[in-house]
Amino acid sequence: MSTELGPTPVKAPASGSADLHHAPKGVGEDNRIKSQGRWASWLLAPTIIALAVVIVYPVISAIVMSFQKDAGLDPATGLFVAGGPAGVQNYVNWIAQQCAASGGGTVACPAGTLGAQFWSATATTFFFTIVTVTLETVLGFWMAMIMARTFKGRSLVRAAVLVPWAIPTAVTAKLWLFIFAFEGIANKLFNTSILWTGGEWPAKWAVIIADTWKTTPFMALLILAGLQMIPAEVYEAARVDGATAWQRFRLITLPLVKPALMVAILFRTLDALRMFDLPYILTGGANNTTTLSILVISQIRQGFNAAAALSTITFIIIFLVAFIFVRFLGANVVEQSGGAGKGKK
Repeated sequence: MSTELGPTPVKAPASGSADLHHAPKGVGEDNRIKSQGRWASWLLAPTIIALAVVIVYPVISAIVMSFQKDAGLDPATGLFVAGGPAGVQNYVNWIAQQCAASGGGTVACPAGTLGAQFWSATATTFFFTIVTVTLETVLGFWMAMIMARTFKGRSLVRAAVLVPWAIPTAVTAKLWLFIFAFEGIANKLFNTSILWTGGEWPAKWAVIIADTWKTTPFMALLILAGLQMIPAEVYEAARVDGATAWQRFRLITLPLVKPALMVAILFRTLDALRMFDLPYILTGGANNTTTLSILVISQIRQGFNAAAALSTITFIIIFLVAFIFVRFLGANVVEQSGGAGKGKK
């Protein structure tokens, strides 16, 4: 006996009752997402406005000022001029190390003037950056490896390591100025008679030593955060497989800590490129220790617009370095993460 199954009967709505309308699937979810997006925009607006006032406006203002002449005496006439449009002349003067001539036009800046120190200050800035960041990375990694271990008094060691970083840079510079004095601790300890701030290379190494002592804890802290993200099971599996300590460091620690290490190096490099207070207080910029930031501050006393051009050049240099770090040194990390995600799919 066969039974035919007809369509399921639908009960009609009662007389006088309103028809039921169901919203299409997903419309409520879309409205909720839009509402959350509008709420997030309102919450972020004060921060964006504050950043625009504190960062964007000064940068734009400096760029606008860099295309203006500085007010002062005209070398050709001896009369005071109020400035005016300068085009890219301020940038050309710095890069070509040209100064205004008494009869008009420009000539090569005499030795010892601010205009003649651009390339030497650039070289000094990069020298300090490369040497200090390298030393701080090696020492910071070593300190992070020690602090990552479990031992009695580890919390005390971690707190003590951060003390140099917590001291203000101006105080650090004064502290090391006393240490590197002719009758200071350094000469007494090593039984030497070095004028640490009286010669080019002693002064440079004095700045490097002081900056390394000051900022190595910063590197150690960021690297330690990366080390603590590595699961202990990975090391246990490597030990079971017979991997040596060097193999575990080279094949496990370095690859897995690389993202945190690159971030630490990037932050420290950008900070070192704008180094000012430590060499300024320690050496006053003498003996070829003038950095780009010191040169900018010195130029402000002679003309704001030329200083704005130099600060813009410094900003471009720092931006290019940051771009190289993110685009090339950070590209492998992004590609590996993306590849892993695609593989899982």
